[in-house]
Amino acid sequence: MTETTTAERAQELKSLHEAPGILRVVNVWDAVSATTVAGLPETKAIATAGHSIAAALGYADGTMPLDVALEGARRIVDAVDLPVTADLDDGYADPAETIRRAIGLGIVGANVEDRLRPFDEAVARVQAIVTAADTEGVPFQLNARTDAIVRAGDRPIKESLSDAVARGRAFLDAGAALVFVPGALTEETIDPLVEGLGWGKLSVIGAPGALPAERLQELGVARVSYGPFTQRVALRALRDLATDLYGSGVIPEDTPALN
Repeated sequence: MTETTTAERAQELKSLHEAPGILRVVNVWDAVSATTVAGLPETKAIATAGHSIAAALGYADGTMPLDVALEGARRIVDAVDLPVTADLDDGYADPAETIRRAIGLGIVGANVEDRLRPFDEAVARVQAIVTAADTEGVPFQLNARTDAIVRAGDRPIKESLSDAVARGRAFLDAGAALVFVPGALTEETIDPLVEGLGWGKLSVIGAPGALPAERLQELGVARVSYGPFTQRVALRALRDLATDLYGSGVIPEDTPALN
């Protein structure tokens, strides 16, 4: 199989974002989880889960150093020949430099969260990322995240949705590919976001209780990812197996053989 260049993988991810059908990206946290997901014929792109990488390495979410985060993503990039979009927290101290380093490792997209920074500062950080990627000559796919819902505290949801739309529009105007709004789980929250941002510009997380991907597509969502929940399901399976093994169980006969 011929390996593709970073620019080609970025263009591939861009095409997936702009396609009529919703892009489902199953989040991974290391090389073996990446190759497992990449081996499925339905997989078109790979997304890292920063929370899961951090957990695997003993860090609380949001506290993993940049060098560690990039090294975790690099191992995933090197394991597959698919577009890889990385969770890079808030972009760290210098988001432009973070993205330049990410592109140098073959990463072609990223989630970068605003953490509800002041509006102008949040937009400026998005603009810095886009400018850095343009300078590198890569159609980098920024999935610009706003925490307008998940960090809203007691603010009424209507105000949070209005804030998400205002921030998201500004992020898109600055060159972001999509706007990621965690916490948008229902039609009542997704409809105004799609109306405000435009069809095919919203990215959401498929948390427990969220709408099925087919319905999200009908509502105009461009992309759905699954964050740390994939790792949590895997760890539940490990816990359940260990519980059985401490009883009278044995390793299931249908366990895949080692490669």
